[in-house]
Amino acid sequence: MTGAVPGTDGVPRCGWGNSAEDYREYHDTEWGRPVHGDRELFERISLEAFQSGLSWITILRRREGFRAAFAGFDIAAVAAFGPADEERLLQDAGIIRNRAKISATVANAKAAAALAPGELDALVWRHAPDPAGRPAPRTMADVPAVTAESTALAKELKKHGFRFVGPTTAYALMQACGLVNDHLADCAAR
Repeated sequence: MTGAVPGTDGVPRCGWGNSAEDYREYHDTEWGRPVHGDRELFERISLEAFQSGLSWITILRRREGFRAAFAGFDIAAVAAFGPADEERLLQDAGIIRNRAKISATVANAKAAAALAPGELDALVWRHAPDPAGRPAPRTMADVPAVTAESTALAKELKKHGFRFVGPTTAYALMQACGLVNDHLADCAAR
């Protein structure tokens, strides 16, 4: 495994950040940057759950479809979805049409709606590890898939009724939302 790799523009990135234009844009502008807000975190939890078993680029390329299908990830709106909405979503080619993941997203909206405003943000962020205790990864082999913090986050989300949020999905959420900085040591985005 190697460190950051220069893209066609000469900018050193984590290797995956150069593999497609969608990835480059996401790598350079979003991944690893702090995300706050209940709606914003609900969107990321939902997208990470849909990604389970798929490549992230599949989700990125359908992100606007997900936003349209799930009312801009407005928690109250999605929490109000019923069986007819779930059936409608199963016919929506703009998203991943997986019954279990659609049902989990609606259930997760209900779980998020049951929290006080700002509580989802606080719940997620209290699991951020101390950055001083984490050396910058030199290669992708140095990046874990699961940590004690992601396991604890998954457990707490499940305690509140969230689904499709295992420790690996929780760690991907932590990476995507900037709770951890897994950009390689020599990556320009670090």
